[in-house]
Amino acid sequence: MSYQVLARKWRPRIFSEMVGQGHVLRALINALDNDRVHHAFLFTGTRGVGKTTIARILAKSLNCEVAVSSQPCGQCSACREIDEGRFVDLIEVDAASRTKVEDTRELLENVQYAPTRGRYKVYLIDEVHMLSTHSFNALLKTLEEPPPHVKFLLATTDPQRLPVTILSRCLQFNLKRLPIDLIGKQIEHILTQEGIESEPPARIAIARAADGSMRDALSLLDQAIAYGGGKLRDVDVRAMLGTIEQDHVITLLEALAGNDAQAVMERVQLLAEQVVDFAYVLAELLSSLHRIALAQAVPQALDDELGDSEAIAKLAKAMSPEDVQLYYQIGLMGRRDLSLVPDARSGFEMVLLRMLAFRPVDSNVAATAMQGKAVPAAPLPIAAKTTPAVVASPLKSNTDAASSTPAPTIIATHRSATDDWAAIVNALKLTGIARELAANAELRQRSADSVQLVLDPAHAYLRNPKVEERLQQALQDYYGAPVKLVISQDKPAQETPALKQTRQQNERQQAAVQAIENDVNIKALRETFNASVNPETIQPID
Repeated sequence: MSYQVLARKWRPRIFSEMVGQGHVLRALINALDNDRVHHAFLFTGTRGVGKTTIARILAKSLNCEVAVSSQPCGQCSACREIDEGRFVDLIEVDAASRTKVEDTRELLENVQYAPTRGRYKVYLIDEVHMLSTHSFNALLKTLEEPPPHVKFLLATTDPQRLPVTILSRCLQFNLKRLPIDLIGKQIEHILTQEGIESEPPARIAIARAADGSMRDALSLLDQAIAYGGGKLRDVDVRAMLGTIEQDHVITLLEALAGNDAQAVMERVQLLAEQVVDFAYVLAELLSSLHRIALAQAVPQALDDELGDSEAIAKLAKAMSPEDVQLYYQIGLMGRRDLSLVPDARSGFEMVLLRMLAFRPVDSNVAATAMQGKAVPAAPLPIAAKTTPAVVASPLKSNTDAASSTPAPTIIATHRSATDDWAAIVNALKLTGIARELAANAELRQRSADSVQLVLDPAHAYLRNPKVEERLQQALQDYYGAPVKLVISQDKPAQETPALKQTRQQNERQQAAVQAIENDVNIKALRETFNASVNPETIQPID
């Protein structure tokens, strides 16, 4: 007897044997059990996730001689013939090979006739998106108003190519990619039933290589069993798939964590001697970085499917979360650009060197390294904080000024007309227009019972009897004595508090921009990536 491949031998024949796709099975089972079966179904999803399999089980459920239900008997002639692919009322069509409108018309000529054997005549059209526009038009009317004895089951990997007129006449079910753990459990179950020895890492490697497709997983499993002489061993699977042992990735990450460029290059040399696919190695590196980040954020979520949980946990303690996220981002960018490099090894090496070059440094070390230079160029997080223009702000309240290092321009006593008007305005605790009036004026003279201010004519609109009364009352409270407020309009001879604040803000902004321009990290980004700084996005830290 000829050998039957695992993908066909273990193909589900009833809904309960399906792996995954519970959201689709629930809807179909309820529709069958409650006699609410639509006349047209569209199953979408990537290859090998069960589109055609579900369609055949649905056809079997509709034509089972026992009854229409979600649990076909599997013993009657209709069920057996559908399983064997010879049921006369199940018309399977490969739309990829029958794209012409003549083929579709020929197919639909027999729609009007009653089924020969079964309860329903079922049309299963695979890769339906390959039909031509004229074929869709020929199918449209029949799909909209089919005879009661006809059901249409459509399957496609590219639903975007179907006309909306077709989509609107079908119940649509999107089949998802199967997760790795689900594929791994099914492989383990099949190997147990087949009596084949296997190693857990080998099963996981096949499940990951299947990329969400159960059919691909079983095809790879067949190949791996043949390659291993009837056994499924990790070393054989990795040799067949062209993958590497997880230890190589762990050792590479340990060298990165230790900031050891020499060890990193030695590990790359060992990988090159094994003639590995560096694109795959980079993908494995990213996968391990993801597991490290997971171990740092949610340790209990880390599994031991690959047998590396202990090593991953150690790396999670040895590497900072910032380093892990930076390495992951650089790896993603490097994977995207790997096809553009002269050769894969040099591209992979540059990704690793970039991880080391842009690794964050300790701020204290950076500050020590910058001592003695004319222009300070500390790392980004402290560049704006060390800007001299941000150290003292003249508009701080007296309370804040007293609690910090006193600035020489702020006067805490009220003695003569030489008082700092900017500090006085800030101490008055005015708001709204009254504060604007005081900030845009100049203290020209103060005597025992009066305060004379000069206001630029351009700000004359700020004057108002109620506003001036508020300002006078605030001055009386400030000096603790009756004070008469006199305001005259003229060009101020000195800088007003408002102009002083604007000037200092501009100075802080210029200092912040200069600090960013002189930062060593920014310079490195410019030289490496030809980057530029947008000054409008820089803000000083107060």
